[in-house]
Formats: sequence, C-alpha cells, structure tokens
Amino acid sequence: MKNYEEINIAQKGSETDSFTLERYRQFSRHFPEQVQTVIDVGCNTGRGGRILKELNPRLQLVGLDCVDSRLAKIPKEIYTSTICSYSTDINAPDSSFDVVVAGEFIEHIYPDEVLKTLHEFYRIIKPGGRLLLTTPNPNYLRLKLTGRSVLGGAHVSQHYPADLKQQLESVGFVNVAIRGSGKMTRVLGERLPILAFYGSYLTIADR
Repeated sequence: MKNYEEINIAQKGSETDSFTLERYRQFSRHFPEQVQTVIDVGCNTGRGGRILKELNPRLQLVGLDCVDSRLAKIPKEIYTSTICSYSTDINAPDSSFDVVVAGEFIEHIYPDEVLKTLHEFYRIIKPGGRLLLTTPNPNYLRLKLTGRSVLGGAHVSQHYPADLKQQLESVGFVNVAIRGSGKMTRVLGERLPILAFYGSYLTIADR
C-alpha cells in the first residue's frame, strides 16, 4: 500500500512555492479555446485554482487531492467541487473535463503507478481536450553540475522528457509538446530549445 497521504502531508514547500502562481498562469496560456471544465490534480489548498478563476471566471474547477485536510481548505467560491482520491482511480466519469492540469505532481507518483495515472488522465479528458502537466527536469544543468537528483523527499519518481512523451503517446495522447517551466522562464521564456536550462518543464498533450 503506497503511503501517499503521509508523503504529501510531510511536504510543506508546496504551500510556499513562489512559482506556483506563475505555473498556473502558464497553464492558462495553453488552454484550448472554449475551455469550460478543468480538474486541478494535486490541487493542495487551491492557490493555483484561484489564479485560473481570476483569468477566466467562467471556468468550472474541480480539485483533486489525496489529503482530505487540504481539500477542506479549498475556497468554495473558486472550486465547484472536490475529489479525495488517488490519481490512479479518479472518481469521475469518462470524458468529464476539457483540461487536466497537474502542476509538479507526477514526480509524487511511484514509478509502477505512473502509466496508470496517465491512462486515468486520458480517460477523464473529453475528446479534443488537453493535459497540461509540469514536473522537475532530471536533465537540469544545475542538478548535473552539483551531482544532485530530482529524487528524494516527496519525489518518488523522475521523468525524462523523451520518456514521458513516449509514455503519453503510448496511452493515446497526440500533439505532445515540451516547453520550459519553472523560475528560469522569467528570464528565458518557455521556448528555449535547450531544455537543460530549465529546472522544470511543461508537457502539453491532446486527446
């Protein structure tokens, strides 16, 4: 039995991450036209959702997290509903959402459950909908120079961009694109072709 609740409760940085709000602004820039329904996977207490709602008040936001005490703090005026579950078994009908966002989330999923999570994302996205996820970049130059790794603490898996793209395509996603994310985008934007300059990266995938 995976101890996801314990791992996530022990992680305090997600509530103080200075880039969270910018990450959700980046998500919003990649929303398809006429988006209405969005599920925020790993929503925590809803800091990111507040940004999405400010940018598009018409959005219907659903928050998903495995820590019930976090969902209890979700602002009701921002999220229409919440789901307390794991990403491997999401309590939502097929083709429920125009967009799935998962900011700095998938590295918290054990390797043997990553593919099942991606299948669940595909299942709940409407045809023509989109998955937007960010994750730390194992190829980040600073990690390479200091001999450090993405793994450790609450990070139980790491995802090389080419491998994640291949996994998404194997599930059925199309038009998979990789962009830079994280604090370096403040200086470099998101389209620098050398991904090693970014501490995190954004994956865009369509159903």
